[in-house]
Amino acid sequence: MHYAFAFGADAVYAGQPRYSLRVRNNAFHKLDILQQGIQEAHQLGKQFFVASNLMPHNAKIKTYINDMEAVIAMQPDALIMADPGLIMMVRERWPEMPIHLSVQANTVNFQAVRFWQSLGLSRVILSRELSLDEIEEIRQLCPDIELEVFVHGALCIAYSGRCLLSGYFNHRDPNQGTCTNACRWDYKTYPSDQQDDSPKKIDFNALSAMQKHQLSDCGGQERHPLADNIYLIEEANRPGELMPIFEDEHGTYIMNSKDLRAIQHIERLCKIGVDCLKIEGRTKSIYYVARTAQIYRQAIDDSIAGRAFDPRLIGQLDNLSNRGYTDGFYQRHPTQEQQNYLHGYSSNLRQQYVGEVVGFDATNKQLKIDVRNQFSVGDTLEMITPSGNINFNLSVMFDLQGQPITRAPGSGHTISLPWELPWQGPGLLAKQLTANK
Repeated sequence: MHYAFAFGADAVYAGQPRYSLRVRNNAFHKLDILQQGIQEAHQLGKQFFVASNLMPHNAKIKTYINDMEAVIAMQPDALIMADPGLIMMVRERWPEMPIHLSVQANTVNFQAVRFWQSLGLSRVILSRELSLDEIEEIRQLCPDIELEVFVHGALCIAYSGRCLLSGYFNHRDPNQGTCTNACRWDYKTYPSDQQDDSPKKIDFNALSAMQKHQLSDCGGQERHPLADNIYLIEEANRPGELMPIFEDEHGTYIMNSKDLRAIQHIERLCKIGVDCLKIEGRTKSIYYVARTAQIYRQAIDDSIAGRAFDPRLIGQLDNLSNRGYTDGFYQRHPTQEQQNYLHGYSSNLRQQYVGEVVGFDATNKQLKIDVRNQFSVGDTLEMITPSGNINFNLSVMFDLQGQPITRAPGSGHTISLPWELPWQGPGLLAKQLTANK
């Protein structure tokens, strides 16, 4: 939360584990921490939304109102909700409490937006499955309700939050906040031969080499003949458990989505009149939170000021943990200009997060660095701060005893380095892996 606000976010959303999809790595289950977060946000002139967006079974319905009494008293700026039953309960008990409709409700049309508006909701977070043109049409037909869309983060292999893989494999329901991300596990694929109980591993490189020839024999059909075969998959941690996978007219069901990156569409979304752009940052590092907030903040500010989109922002996002990027459903095919951007800037700069600034000695003008990954004297580093980023070559650093060292070994170590410029913080340190082209 601290890094999100410092680097440009106007609001954060956090969930209570029992009633949201944010169960893991969540300090906000402690009410005193939740209250501290809300108070600090308001002191900064920022907003704090509490996610209450799971699809509850009966047991959670029975406890919900009592558990939420203390939360509502903290005056969060809105509840993010999806279940109609819970929404009805909140509207009856706390009619003045603003409610934002969660993406979990899968709102994909203007009539659904009007329905939720008629119930008194103040904002609808639209489904990730919408195109830019569809979002624009909803905005035009629903001019007097706030709209929010996701622009960065994980994507589900289903309408948002509706995947059943985790529940199938681990009996941990995504809609109860306990998704194990089974779609992203390491799977091996084998051909299914009903006459042979010992399947052989598929060589997909060889298959791709055959693809052009085989498609030319399909009479112009778009469907690849290999798509009609049945395959067996084996998950890395379940050796020997072969499960069938096949494709029908609706698609196939076990695969690994790339991450959403819509930085190149910020200008269009701003012109459409979307009220809020949302970054999914669950279980991410402070480096990820700070950099996404900083980069998308720049894209928004550039758009509002009438400045052209800076394509270097695309490459900067490549430095964050990701599983490859896609712009999802926003645009079916990138324009020629966007293809050039993606090709030219995604490989332009490579960085690694190597440290967090945890203190500043103003007398000796030294920064205290909590090391996260190894770096050495001679490396090109970037200091990432809310007031701007600074590139420099590291010429000297010291251990905690003040002795010069040439290498910061990695996580678990603390070092200091000279810093002559004014310091206000917070700050993160990244190491450049390749030179700018």
